Amino acid sequence: MIIFLNGTSSSGKSSIAGELLPILGDTYFYLPVDAFHAMRTTPADLGPDQLKVVLERTWRGFHRAVAGLAAGGNNVVVDHVLSEPWRLLDCLTLFTPEDVVLVGVRCPLPELERREQRRGDRPAGLAARQLDRVHAHGHYDIECDTGAASPADCARRIRDFLPRRPRPTAFERLKSARSDEMARRT
Repeated sequence: MIIFLNGTSSSGKSSIAGELLPILGDTYFYLPVDAFHAMRTTPADLGPDQLKVVLERTWRGFHRAVAGLAAGGNNVVVDHVLSEPWRLLDCLTLFTPEDVVLVGVRCPLPELERREQRRGDRPAGLAARQLDRVHAHGHYDIECDTGAASPADCARRIRDFLPRRPRPTAFERLKSARSDEMARRT
């Protein structure tokens, strides 16, 4: 199973994952995309076009690491930002859609901005720029609002949802809706 937490920067994905992992009752790997970016070295003099290529390769490698762990029979909690349409398409081609629980992690903009400022490790306005794009695909199996509920409450909601998740899953619906677009990409 892949529990796929999607939300903007500072929306609370990592906090939810921290609360979720101990209560799932099974072995899970936690793969936050920030960890993949932190593992990469990037020369300071890299131009914007080169940096874009490096970042895309990092995201693609991240997706394949998640898919590889899941293909090996492992459960995975993913912390992700679907702010570019190609990222979702890439995941749809790699992951078994019926094994993915897509969780929308939402948070009101004023709270996102407060968290971003408090963190100090994100460019100002990053969450605001991502907000509309991250949830543009429109389908989730379950959603959490970290402005209204604590990470522990969100984690319990997700855990309690897992045994009764509906079919088709959000990933199944998304893959079906985007099958033509995915065929053009391959």
